[in-house]
Amino acid sequence: MDMLNILNLCFLLCTQICFACERLGRFEMQDMFKEGDIMIGGIFPISIKQENDHASFEIKPPTPQCNGFDLRAFRWARIMMFAIDEINRDDRLLPNISLGYRILDSCFSPANALRAALTLVSGSEQKESQCYPPPITALVAESGSTQSLVLAEALAPFRVPMVSHFSTCACLSDKRKYPTFFRTIPSDYHEAKALALLVKQYGWTWIGTLQSDNEYGQYGIAGFTKEVQKYGVCIAFVGKVLRTYPQSKILEVVEMIKKSSVKVILAVVTEGDLYPLMQEVVRQNITGIQWIASVPWITADKPTTPEMFKSFGGTIGFMVRKTTILKLGHVLKELNPYQYPESGFVSDFWETMVGCRPISSVNILTNSTKICTGDEKVDYTNKFYDVTQLGASYKVHQAVHAIAHVLHWIVFCERPGGNVSRKCLNVSEITPELVTEHLKDVHFVDAYGEEVYFDQNGDPPASFELINWQLREGEVQHIPVGHFSSANGKYDLVIHKDKIVWNTGNLIPKAVCSEICPHGTRKAPIKGLPVCCFDCIPCADGSISNTTGAADCITCPIEYWSNKRKDSCIMKITEFLSYTEAMGIVLVALSLFGAGLAFSVMVLFIHFRETPIVKANNSELSLLLLVSLIYCFLCPLTFIGEPTVWSCMLRHTAFGVTFALCISCVLGKTIVVVTAFRATLPGNNVAGKFGPAQQRGIVCSCTAIQIVICILWLKIKPPFPDKVFEQRNKKIILECNTGSDAAFYSVLGYVSLLAVICLVLAFLARKLPDNFNEAKMITFSMLIFCAVWITFIPAYISSPGKYTVAVEISAILSSAFGLLLCIFMPKCYIILIKPEKNTKKHVMGKIPKHGM
Repeated sequence: MDMLNILNLCFLLCTQICFACERLGRFEMQDMFKEGDIMIGGIFPISIKQENDHASFEIKPPTPQCNGFDLRAFRWARIMMFAIDEINRDDRLLPNISLGYRILDSCFSPANALRAALTLVSGSEQKESQCYPPPITALVAESGSTQSLVLAEALAPFRVPMVSHFSTCACLSDKRKYPTFFRTIPSDYHEAKALALLVKQYGWTWIGTLQSDNEYGQYGIAGFTKEVQKYGVCIAFVGKVLRTYPQSKILEVVEMIKKSSVKVILAVVTEGDLYPLMQEVVRQNITGIQWIASVPWITADKPTTPEMFKSFGGTIGFMVRKTTILKLGHVLKELNPYQYPESGFVSDFWETMVGCRPISSVNILTNSTKICTGDEKVDYTNKFYDVTQLGASYKVHQAVHAIAHVLHWIVFCERPGGNVSRKCLNVSEITPELVTEHLKDVHFVDAYGEEVYFDQNGDPPASFELINWQLREGEVQHIPVGHFSSANGKYDLVIHKDKIVWNTGNLIPKAVCSEICPHGTRKAPIKGLPVCCFDCIPCADGSISNTTGAADCITCPIEYWSNKRKDSCIMKITEFLSYTEAMGIVLVALSLFGAGLAFSVMVLFIHFRETPIVKANNSELSLLLLVSLIYCFLCPLTFIGEPTVWSCMLRHTAFGVTFALCISCVLGKTIVVVTAFRATLPGNNVAGKFGPAQQRGIVCSCTAIQIVICILWLKIKPPFPDKVFEQRNKKIILECNTGSDAAFYSVLGYVSLLAVICLVLAFLARKLPDNFNEAKMITFSMLIFCAVWITFIPAYISSPGKYTVAVEISAILSSAFGLLLCIFMPKCYIILIKPEKNTKKHVMGKIPKHGM
C-alpha cells in the first residue's frame, strides 16, 4: 500500500472516529474495562440484534441500539478477562507487568464492529480528532468472518495485530491484504479439506449446499467445491441464506431442497443465518436428509434442541478440539450483578439467566422487565457453566496467551521459562507493529498440552473433532465420532463409523445422482446434467471394466477377449480348419473320394489299355493326367489341420505343381487332337512331328516352369504359419500366410494361363468330324476350371477365418472333379456300359481310313 493510500485511509478513519466520539458523547457504550501496563482490546458480538444501523452522512446520525443477549459471546468475553487475570498472577509470564483490557460489543454487525475498533485504537474520546498512536497493543476479535474482514482491512495501516478465535474464512489468510490478521481457529481451507475427505470416505457424489450470503459462505463453499471436484463430487444446488432475509427467500430455499433428489446437504453458514431455515424445515416436516454442519453451528446451543432433532438428528460436522478449563467454572459461577455491579453486561447476563434485572440497572428497565429480589436461583446445569467442552472459548484463551508470550519475548528478550531476565524494551516502547512482527514467530505449548503457533498465513495447525448429533436422555448431545489433523502438509481423517447415528436411519445415506456402474459397464454422461449423472453402458466386445464406476472400458490384449460379463479378459479361441469338425470331415471325404475315383479310372484304363477307345485318346497322357488328378485330389489334405511351417510351404507349392502338371497333360491332349485332325489333310505331316517325345516335352517343360516359380517363392519369401487377430472377433485365426502375394498369384496366374490356352485350342477343335471328339470334353472341362477359379478370387478375399481355406479347397476339388468327369466319364461309360461301341470302326466314325 503506497503512502498516499495510507494517508487517505488515515483521514477517513479519523473522520469516523470523530463521528464515533460525538455519538459516544450522547450514548455511553457498554464495555468491560481494566487498567494495565499493557492494554489488549476485545470485540465480541454480545448483543444479537441491532436496530437503526445504516450508513449516513448526517451531522447527527441516529444512535445505534443493540437488543438481545448472546450467552456464548458473553462467555468468550469473560474467558478473555479470565485469561488476562491468569497471566497477571503468573510469575513466569510477564512478571511485574500487568495486562489490562477493554472489551466492546459489536452487535454482530460489521458497522458496529468497526465503530468498536475505532474506539479502541483512537484513545480517549475527549481528545481532538487526530490520528493518535493506538492505545492498545493487540486486539482479540472477531467471531464472524464478515466483521473480521472489515476490521482487518481497516486496522492494517495502523499495524495493529488482530487475533480471531472464530473467523474461519480462508480469504483472511491473504497476507497481502490482511498483514496483521492472525487466528487461533483453523481456516475454512482446512475445514474444506476435512469435509471433502468425509464426503469421499462415504462415497457421496451428489450433494446440495447452503451458504451464508456473505464472504464466509461464499469462500467456504468455493473452497469445498474445489476440493471435492478432485473426487468426482457434484454440487446439485447452492442455496443462500442470511439472518436478515425475508421469509419469502427462506421458503425459496426450502422448496429447492424439497424438489431436489439429494439426500446429503452441507451447510456452510453461521448459527444465526441458518436458524430461520431450520425452523421452516421442521415446520414442513422435511426429514430423511443427512446434514453436514460447518464449524460455526455444529455445536451451537440454539439449534441443538429435541424439537430440531426430528429433521436434523444425526447431523455430522467438524469442530475445533475441545478442552477443559476447570478453574474457569468457579469464576463463571461467581458472576452476578451483586458482586460485580459495575461490570459491563452483567445485568443483561443476569436477566437472561434468571429472568429479572437488579434494581441498580433500573434506567434500562422496560414495562416487561421484572425486578430482582436477590433470592433468585441460578441453573448451573446451563451450558454456559460447562467448562469441560470448550471449543471456541478455548481459542480465545489461546489468543490471549499468544499475545502475552509475544509481549514477554519483546520485554525480556527470551521465551517464557528461559534463564535470562534482561529487559530489551520498556513497556512504553512496545508498539502494535512490533507485536505483529513477533506474532509470526510465536511458538509454545500451552497449559493444556496443545502447540500454539501461526504459519506464514497467520493460521494455526489444523485439528478438528468430528461431531455427531445424537439424542440421549431426551437431550441432543454432541458426540465425538472421529478426528482430523494436518501435519507437514498431510491430512489424516479417522472416523469411528460404528458410533455414528444417521438421520436417514441405521444405513449410511446414499448420495448419488446415478447408481455406481457395476463391473462390465462404463459411465456415459447424460447431456445437460452434471458429470455425476450418467447412464451405465455395457462395454463393447473385446473390452472390459473390472472396477465399479469405471469411466472407460479397458481394451483386452490382442490375444484375449472379454467374457460374457465383460469384467475379465479370457484367452481367445484358436480357430483353423480341423479334421475333426464337420466341414473338415466333408472336405476330407470329398478329397479321398475324388482320389479314389481317379485311381479307379486309372486302373480301368490300364486294364482296358488295348481297347480302341483307350488307344484312340493317347493312353500315356491319359494315365499321366489321372496320376496328376490323384495328386490334385490329395492336395487339399495339406490345407486341413493346424498350420505348420512345412504344411504351409507344401500346400501352396504342391497345389501349384500338381495343377500345372494336370493342365499340361490336358494341353498335350488338346494339341494331339488338333494335330491328329490336321494329319488327315493331304500332304500334312504334323502328326509325325508331334509324337510321344514331343508330348512328354510339352508336359515336362510346362510343369518345370511352375516348379521354378515355386522354388523362387520358397527361396525368397516362403509361406509361413500366422495368427490373424481381429479386434471384433473373439477368435485367433491360425492360417498360412502366403508370404509373397505376388508369388501366390503368379502360381495361380500360370495355371490359369495354361487353362486358357487349352480352352482356346479345344474350342477351335470342338467340331472336328470324329465320332468321339475329345476336344469337346476338354472344352467343357476348361470352361468349368476357368469358371471355378474366376469365382474363387472374390470368394477367397471375402471369406473370414477358416472359411478362406475351405473356399480354396472347394476350388481345387471342383476344378479336379470337372476335369475328371468331363474328360474321362464318357470313356468310362462306353468301356463299362456300352462295350459294343468300344470298337475301332465306331471310334473312327466318319474319319477317312488314313485318319489317326
